[in-house]
Amino acid sequence: MTKPGPHYRPALRRSKSALLAALTGALLAMGAGLAMWQASAQEGRPIPAPAIDAQPAEGAATGVAILAGGCFWGVQGVFQHVEGVSNAVSGYAGGEEKTASYRAVTTGRTGHSESVRVTFDPRKISYGRILQIYFSVAHDPTQLNRQGPDFGTQYRSAIFPTSHDQERIAKAYIAQLNQARVYDAAIVTKIETDKPFYPAEDYHQDYMTLNPGNPYIMINDLPKVENLKRLFPDRYRAKPALVSQAKASN
Repeated sequence: MTKPGPHYRPALRRSKSALLAALTGALLAMGAGLAMWQASAQEGRPIPAPAIDAQPAEGAATGVAILAGGCFWGVQGVFQHVEGVSNAVSGYAGGEEKTASYRAVTTGRTGHSESVRVTFDPRKISYGRILQIYFSVAHDPTQLNRQGPDFGTQYRSAIFPTSHDQERIAKAYIAQLNQARVYDAAIVTKIETDKPFYPAEDYHQDYMTLNPGNPYIMINDLPKVENLKRLFPDRYRAKPALVSQAKASN
């Protein structure tokens, strides 16, 4: 299964030569952008830890982070390998419940983004460290309404805070990274509050683990897990926390 890309509707009256030139230019631009992104994804990017972070509340054993960074297969796959994360579920956030389906979201007109709900133990890993992995390994936060080969607002970079404290930490961290000029371009990650999360269809869950031979997974997502292992060896867990296993234990 491959991810849907942009759809082109050239004007019917355009001449054949102009149409060919336009398509050739678009393909070359997409190819160059994809090559640059793939190189970035394969390398990963070490970034500083957040200067402002959350302290676990006394007795709190569960925290939830909702993050969007392109195709949810790779983002989910990364966090399933993070020590301290008990569950990572692919889904949709940013739109209404009635449009929270893959068929609807791929139109790019629902307001949803492909997102991942990360459940973690704040005594083992902080929200700030979750964001550090998100910004450095899970996706490229400088790409606007796209991620690698995927285009559209449904692939935007976005954080959906589940508390005012998370919102404060996320805003401060983005400002910190921009001020430090960690990236070659400004971070475009949106912070969207009061947006519910809706789990995606079952066939999207654990997709990276279940389909390691899929060319899309091999090119775009498996390198992210290798980057996690390389850049965060103290946070890397070889055995992923799968949604299917969590359902089986309930």
